[in-house]
Amino acid sequence: MTRVLIADDQAPTRDGLRMLLTGEPGIEVIGAAVDGADLVALAERREPDVVLTDIRMPRMDGLAAIRHLMSLAPPPAVIALTTFDLDEYLFGALQAGAVGFLLKDSDPALFVDAIRAAERGQGLIDPQVTRRLVHRFAATSPRPATAELDELTAREREVLVELARGLSNAEIAGVLHIAPGTVKIHVARILAKLGLATRVQAVIYAHRHGVVTWDDA
Repeated sequence: MTRVLIADDQAPTRDGLRMLLTGEPGIEVIGAAVDGADLVALAERREPDVVLTDIRMPRMDGLAAIRHLMSLAPPPAVIALTTFDLDEYLFGALQAGAVGFLLKDSDPALFVDAIRAAERGQGLIDPQVTRRLVHRFAATSPRPATAELDELTAREREVLVELARGLSNAEIAGVLHIAPGTVKIHVARILAKLGLATRVQAVIYAHRHGVVTWDDA
């Protein structure tokens, strides 16, 4: 079972997510937090596999909570939730270690898909805003190529390019004519060499450092 913890300061959102996920095969909702401080305390006690958390909450916001969650051993996979697809806090959440994000009015099926993807170590960003999100993040703070990029093999760089285009492991395997398991190994090595924690961070990195451009994507 994938153990899921929900955090939102609005009771209707908490209750709605709990109702959506309750009874879903392989998913167990183990608690619901009312703010970031409550989320951190619950996560320390209950050790969730996946956390769905709002960004804007009282006492401790979602960004600070995510940073705390990333210090746990092992840290849960975090999916950030927001009402606004251009929420500035969202960028910080992705840098802090969130594996993806959804709008609160996303298709209900996406919440289940995002949880299952997070449990597999993959990220999922709401398709409504993926391109705008990463483009805005990349455009606001472009950076030159780094020495770490030189450490990537030719194949790892190819995988990073396809990753930055938003392809899944299976899709990358099809494009590069290699096994999905091999793609998974390459992704893990890319993250390690670039000092990144998640696939989402790798996508942002690739765009910010000129590995791909939006003409490529």
